[in-house]
Amino acid sequence: MTDNQQVADANAEAPTTARRSTNKTLLLFLIAGAQLMVVLDSTIVNIALPSMGRYFGKSQTDMTWAINAYTLAFGGLLLLGGRAADILGRRQMFIVGLGLFSLGSLLGGLATSFEVLLAGRVVQGIGGAIAAPTALSLITTLFAEGRERNRAFAVYAGVSGGGAAIGLLLGGVLTEYFDWRWVLFVNVPIGVALMAGGFFYIHASERLSGRFDILGSLLSVTGMVALVYGFINAANHSWSQGTTVASLTGGVVLLGAFGLYESRSPIAIMPMRIFANRSRAGSYVIMLILGAALFGMFYYLTFFIQGVMGFSSLKSGLAYLPFSAIIIVGSGIVSQLLPRIGPKPLLIAGSALMGAGMFWYAQVDADAKYASGILPAMIVTATGVALVFVTLTVVAVTKVTDTDTGLASALLNVGQQIGGSIGLAVLATAFTSASKTEGRSQVGKLAGASQHHLAELLGSAQSGKPASPAAYTDHTALHAFHAVQAHGASQGFLVSAIFGVVAVVAAMVLINVRKSDTAQVAELALAAA
Repeated sequence: MTDNQQVADANAEAPTTARRSTNKTLLLFLIAGAQLMVVLDSTIVNIALPSMGRYFGKSQTDMTWAINAYTLAFGGLLLLGGRAADILGRRQMFIVGLGLFSLGSLLGGLATSFEVLLAGRVVQGIGGAIAAPTALSLITTLFAEGRERNRAFAVYAGVSGGGAAIGLLLGGVLTEYFDWRWVLFVNVPIGVALMAGGFFYIHASERLSGRFDILGSLLSVTGMVALVYGFINAANHSWSQGTTVASLTGGVVLLGAFGLYESRSPIAIMPMRIFANRSRAGSYVIMLILGAALFGMFYYLTFFIQGVMGFSSLKSGLAYLPFSAIIIVGSGIVSQLLPRIGPKPLLIAGSALMGAGMFWYAQVDADAKYASGILPAMIVTATGVALVFVTLTVVAVTKVTDTDTGLASALLNVGQQIGGSIGLAVLATAFTSASKTEGRSQVGKLAGASQHHLAELLGSAQSGKPASPAAYTDHTALHAFHAVQAHGASQGFLVSAIFGVVAVVAAMVLINVRKSDTAQVAELALAAA
């Protein structure tokens, strides 16, 4: 190498060196901001879903795709996103992930058709799949092990927990006083600012050698999409329809091929060795099951409190705040209890409480009140969530090698997102089937104009097209319609309760981690909160 080349190389490295001395508070602000944007999106959109459905003329079942388009892309590509950060550079992929997330938000906010909205949600999911694991890995590389890194994890955890509550409130405010589009537009200026900050202040990380498991990622994502599409098609049509059978069969075959390929691939994105530990495998199973229960519960509870109970978007956001508050406070308590009690009792108790809360939700009817019917079930369910989620993260990383720590924790997020997609599709099937049966029963009980108006309202719910104004002012027909909606929601909540029971059994059978084992990774509990 010549002297001129050495000087040029030294000058080229100067900005990178400068970035390494950047104020750590500023770096943490950028990383936490990215996490906030991703977490906030999981709740801010939920509050706006009924308004979105009315705008696009879509039924409750159809609107599940507004959630699943994001979760399938996010969960299906999360491991590939983390791998991309290692191979292509964390700083670069941090910016790319934020850019895609912002672009998807802009596209969804500008959407004039449901298909464009879904495309925007997919792009958001891809961006989140890149940004989320990259943000977490930046903490481990930019902050020194010990107090500095623990402080960074604490802030990251606080943002993760608080972001959900912020999303509920912000979603309510934006939808109530502006428009549903602003729950998506709000990400754009935040994303652009974080991208600029990442470019100027995060140093370029060392790139690792390796290859991408493209085939494995395609098999997993297409398999999940086919499976979820099959469930939703069954809800809209029937289980015996050719499209439903073909989609479900194709999903199972593709996911089976994914498992077989991953067990033999030298570049597997999900190496099978990670499941060798029974407790760790059990933590993924439990997260998958509980993710299925929670996503569906949030979705149908939002439609219930707005459509049946008549809550505004803002009031809906406020109604959920006790849930977030209990999880934030409870997670801190659980992180202290875990080394003393051990994970198994906490997981059994937490899963049982979640199942009990879901069963309580299943008792709702058209006359349900928030204080006596919704809030108690919310308190019980949130307490169960607080017991479970921190504990599962600790179990997942207990006795794992240093090289697999990121993979072990990331798979929990994958399980939550994918389980949520499956659960939402299953609950959609239960909701639609129960609603149709109850609808026929309620129509048979009415006569004259009220019978006609109820039929209009039921047709509106299935097609997403508004009924005549007279149908909405017929109190007899409207109450009967709310009874149908409540019955459908209660059956969906009952399915969630069954998921909770299955999670209890899984915790009893699969988890065998000792207290002494978890004590070694107790510090990670704070980051899991």
